[in-house]
Amino acid sequence: MPCCSHLTWSTNEFKEWAHQGQGSLPMQSPLPRTYLILVGYLTDGRQEGNANLVDGCLYVKDNTGIIPCELLHFELEWLESLFLFPSWSYIPQTDRSAAGYVEILADPVPVNLPKEVCDSIPVTYLASAEPLLTSRIACKKRSKLALAGELVRLGPLLCIHHKTFFFLFLKCFTSAVWVPVLVQKPNQLAWHHILQLGHRYTITSLSMSSLKKSGQRMFVTSVSSCLLHYCAEQVREQPLDSAWQGESTQSSSLETAEQLSGSLELGVEEERPRSTKESKIISYVGTVTKILNGQAGLFLLDNKVCLCLAYQQLLNFARGLRPGACVELIDVHLLQKPLVSFPFIVLGACLSSTVVLKSFSRLSTSYQPPTSSGNLYLQLLFRYNLGMPLYLWLVSLLEMFEERFSCFFGRHRLLLSSTHRNPGAAEKFLVPLLQPMVPDRVEARDIYNEILEKIHHCPLQKYLSLNPPCQAPSLSVVCRVAEEKSWEGFSPSQLLSPLEAQHMGTQELNRRLAWSYCTLSAGSFQPRLILLGVLRVSSRSSSLQLQDKSSALPCVISHKDGSPFARTALIGSLLQVENYQLVVERFLQTDFPSWEHLANLEHVREKKNSVYVQFCFEDVQVLHAAEGQIQKGLRSGNSSSLRRKADGSLTSELETPKAKMLKLEDPKPDTHRDENCQGGQSSAGRTSCVSRLFVVTQKEGLMLRNYQLRREEDGEGSELQCSFQSTVLWLGRPQLWSHPREIGNLPELEETGCDGEEDLTRQEVLLLFMGKSLRWFPFLHLDGLYRFIVPCCSDLEVFDKLCFPPVPAKFLSRSSCPLCLPVQDTWHLQHETWISCLTERQLAARSVLTGMDQRISSIPEILHNSFTGSLVSFSGEIVERTLCASPKNEKPSVTVGLRKQKGSLLAADHSLKLSVSAAPDSGVVMDIYIAATYLQHLWGLLPGAKILFQNLERKISRFHNVYCTYIASSCVSIISLPASHLPFPSSPAGEASSPSLVFLSSLQPHLQNLPQARILCHLSCVRTLSLQWVCSLCSSIFKEGKCTRHSPPCPSHTGVRQASAWVLVEDGTGEALVLCKNQHVRAMLGLSLLEWEALQNCVQSRGRVSIQHGEATGTGCVEEPEDLIACYLRNLCRSPLICRPILLDFSLNRKPSKILQPAPLQLRNFRCGEVEFVSQVGPRPSLLCLNVEEVEQGTLSYLNSERIRRTSSHCQVVATA
Repeated sequence: MPCCSHLTWSTNEFKEWAHQGQGSLPMQSPLPRTYLILVGYLTDGRQEGNANLVDGCLYVKDNTGIIPCELLHFELEWLESLFLFPSWSYIPQTDRSAAGYVEILADPVPVNLPKEVCDSIPVTYLASAEPLLTSRIACKKRSKLALAGELVRLGPLLCIHHKTFFFLFLKCFTSAVWVPVLVQKPNQLAWHHILQLGHRYTITSLSMSSLKKSGQRMFVTSVSSCLLHYCAEQVREQPLDSAWQGESTQSSSLETAEQLSGSLELGVEEERPRSTKESKIISYVGTVTKILNGQAGLFLLDNKVCLCLAYQQLLNFARGLRPGACVELIDVHLLQKPLVSFPFIVLGACLSSTVVLKSFSRLSTSYQPPTSSGNLYLQLLFRYNLGMPLYLWLVSLLEMFEERFSCFFGRHRLLLSSTHRNPGAAEKFLVPLLQPMVPDRVEARDIYNEILEKIHHCPLQKYLSLNPPCQAPSLSVVCRVAEEKSWEGFSPSQLLSPLEAQHMGTQELNRRLAWSYCTLSAGSFQPRLILLGVLRVSSRSSSLQLQDKSSALPCVISHKDGSPFARTALIGSLLQVENYQLVVERFLQTDFPSWEHLANLEHVREKKNSVYVQFCFEDVQVLHAAEGQIQKGLRSGNSSSLRRKADGSLTSELETPKAKMLKLEDPKPDTHRDENCQGGQSSAGRTSCVSRLFVVTQKEGLMLRNYQLRREEDGEGSELQCSFQSTVLWLGRPQLWSHPREIGNLPELEETGCDGEEDLTRQEVLLLFMGKSLRWFPFLHLDGLYRFIVPCCSDLEVFDKLCFPPVPAKFLSRSSCPLCLPVQDTWHLQHETWISCLTERQLAARSVLTGMDQRISSIPEILHNSFTGSLVSFSGEIVERTLCASPKNEKPSVTVGLRKQKGSLLAADHSLKLSVSAAPDSGVVMDIYIAATYLQHLWGLLPGAKILFQNLERKISRFHNVYCTYIASSCVSIISLPASHLPFPSSPAGEASSPSLVFLSSLQPHLQNLPQARILCHLSCVRTLSLQWVCSLCSSIFKEGKCTRHSPPCPSHTGVRQASAWVLVEDGTGEALVLCKNQHVRAMLGLSLLEWEALQNCVQSRGRVSIQHGEATGTGCVEEPEDLIACYLRNLCRSPLICRPILLDFSLNRKPSKILQPAPLQLRNFRCGEVEFVSQVGPRPSLLCLNVEEVEQGTLSYLNSERIRRTSSHCQVVATA
């Protein structure tokens, strides 16, 4: 643990020292005091024969070991001397397995005498030596120089390819002339701890050298060079001799510098079209208050300034840079708001900057040394020569990545390790994001110019404020932001058309508001949002999920070719998704009396929502492929995820720190299930496993079933549990494998191909999935070949031993009834292939499956009157979904049982109605009703999605309409996702495209499959008309502001106006009765909005007004025989102005009135002037009006010409005398 020792201090002095250290960080505790004596030699780490390993750091050593140390004051003569250290602090590493370092708080006390210093040294002053760096005169001999000057700049210690060096710059005492000096000898690297800016020094035995690539010249130390404090009394000036005046510089063989150049052949950012900012070069003194990211070289100073040391290597591996330490920054770059989302001003240290540690921290904080090998922060920084804005964005993305997923895979093992041949998950994620942000052709970064040139140039000199182009927040943030966006600006009136809402009663109005949704894409967020998550499957919800450390997001995955998603091998893989649909299902509990109160949100009693995401697998990038689930269990030594404690209770292995990285199942284990292999095991079977191949022939949905398993303890045996079942066919015999890695590619089918078909018998099994085995529900699909793998087992009869008959033997009358097999929690499911993908050698399996596969019908087949099946399977695209009341004839036992399920956000008395079409442009529609209690397990039922419905019950209504209901044995699968350009979900179906123009005569042969269509017709007459005000609560007549129901009295004070009319239309090829409702009645009558409002107000005082075609005058109103409103409506309906051409959008009236059923097929005469026409007229179809448009003269002429051209085949003209 961190500690400090002050041998000469009193207790009060220590308390005062500790209290002062807490000034800037009062929440941190000071270093605890210990009473220990530290004695050792100060050394630079040199060892005999290993001088090249010197890294420029200082150490304290004795005969027991060596430990790094940091000093604020150091003298060169202290090296290799024995010292007593009276004040020091020990700072351990965060990783307890590695040693820390020592901070020397006061000058050590020497045990032996210091070394003597020479009396007089001949030196050359810089005014005379500086011209040597620019001359090109050939020399005759080589000699050494001793230079004296003031230290004006001290470069950082750089270590490239295990070579350590630094630059220093000496300035003339009397002028502004300065010269660079390269220090690279191992025995001289400790000079970096001695040198202080502004002090005067003398360096001996210097030679001149130049870099091969750039030709820049400098002075270089030799092995015999010495560093001395300048003292005028101890030096004498030595003029340059003739040899120096005529000597040329030698070409430097500086391997380290050349390697540095090669390793940093990096590009600088292009200047963008936007205006760039110029950073300011300043000096700053501050206190480290927080380590923002040690690996990235980011530190927070004074809680307001960020210090970035990534562009130069960290000072002494960042030892001493702990919270509470004081640092001085010289010639650093000031960048204001380089990243829009970054909250601090940034001080960036380049290779020309100097960082000096002024005082150590007095706080008890640990030390985490930055790593150079495998440090992805620095690798990407240097590879792409990132500017400060891009680097800060890179750091934020990597921090997010590490925070979210290191608990699954381990930080060092996968996320931050990187090689060019095998990049890690983090690099796969980051590189595609960085590449578009950096130029394709980059100018090489010249580090020598950055260090040596008088005109400074570095990557921090110019910058552009960066607004991140994308973001990848945690899944909990994704869900929260999606919820906020879904409710942002939300109003219940958005979900309903005002023309429809004003005619709805209270129950229908609130039911239509109870469930809605909105979809969000990556572009719906600013900046664009990328989804990252580990694919897992929940055994509680039986749904696929993307998971990170913060949360889990349910997901629906499909393939673009329409095949279902069944890739079990992807469980535990890290996925990146950029093209997706984020769906927010909104659930409202409201009590709006009528549509007029929709703006009053006080009637919204409760708001809930659920969020899930759907995407195609082709849009997924696998950042890290999961290790086999079975091998994870084998590595842990047991296939069971539960262990028994000494007291007999069960504990999860996933609670251990090692197992947390592999935790992909539910956090709560099912303690009621025995997860041990039921077959015989031996010591040799710990790595062996048994597998069996099967094909799925039928699958049922999730529901509560009365299945009870044998349990060791006596529990509540009558409680229903969620489960599903699937009928499968075994293929081949069980296989024994010595290790899961040895499982081959369908050897059962290969063997069968050689021996014939005798091995593949019709052995059906009903698989029961409960508990943790529910996690396989999203992966099981029809015609899929799967393999059950029982780990740590060698018993080939393990499957047969667990089978049992579905009913007791005395009741079992049919031997063909399949056996039941409960799927164990520890079994692993592995998807192999599909029946349609088998090779020619494996086609023998198809012959066995003849007659076993489930028949998939088409929607037109099911709607046809000749269809006789009761359970149907078909696929179709959802056209519209609406919430309606549950059928009154629903079995109460099912509803009561399902109502107990948790997680359902809809009331149990609701049902979902799906209108499903056979094809996107087809008008053949099937209605499907699903009870609300089933919906918590059904995701992705959105308009535009293509769904495979299995085992739905086909029913015929009393109006002879065919529809289907979702029952206990039903199941749905998502074939394809809705297109992202679908209209807003509240838009009525059919608004997106205009219906096709048809003739009434063409509707007769296909009345049952009538699509939504349009006709140009003539309005012949109005058969019936009814205007009424009804109670919004009970639908009784509402008159004079109150409900007329008296027994029992109705408390409602809100009325809803409703209108309906039956009109007769013809288009020259046939006639039809059209039912018009509410706003369509006004359009049929040709009334303006003001006239319609006035008429409705008059009806409100009467309650109801109705008329019929052909009735006697004065009999239209129920209450008053001579009512003026009834007379007005009767005259209006008989007016020639009503009989006009119109453009009518319609659909089949699924509930026609039996009173208005027309006569059968007959011949009728029509007269036009003096010409009489005879036409065969079929039964009048009953249509439902969807829209009415007046026809302009130009449009009418065009449509009539088209009709005349096309009606030659439909009508026959007979001339009469």
